[in-house]
Amino acid sequence: MEMSEYDETRATARLPNLDIEIVHRRPWEGNEEHLMVTLRAVPSFEAFGRLLEASNPLIVWTRIMEAMWSPWVRGLSTAFLPGFRPPSLPGFGPGSHSRADP
Repeated sequence: MEMSEYDETRATARLPNLDIEIVHRRPWEGNEEHLMVTLRAVPSFEAFGRLLEASNPLIVWTRIMEAMWSPWVRGLSTAFLPGFRPPSLPGFGPGSHSRADP
């Protein structure tokens, strides 16, 4: 087997609609290094850009913010309901507090 002129390390990731590949190369002789990052999207980035151009950017931004904040808003609205009591840890119920002896 013939030895390559580079020491090469590869890392790849496959996400839904996106492939990521990172390649790090260093020649056996010399000090330079190469780092290559490749992103491949399906549909293409151009198609995604056209989709954003065709839609209203304010609505897109609003939906993203709504999706990001909805778990927090839901949790806060539940916490402010009358009669809501946060869960307590075992042994830390009301009236179980005792002072340590000096």
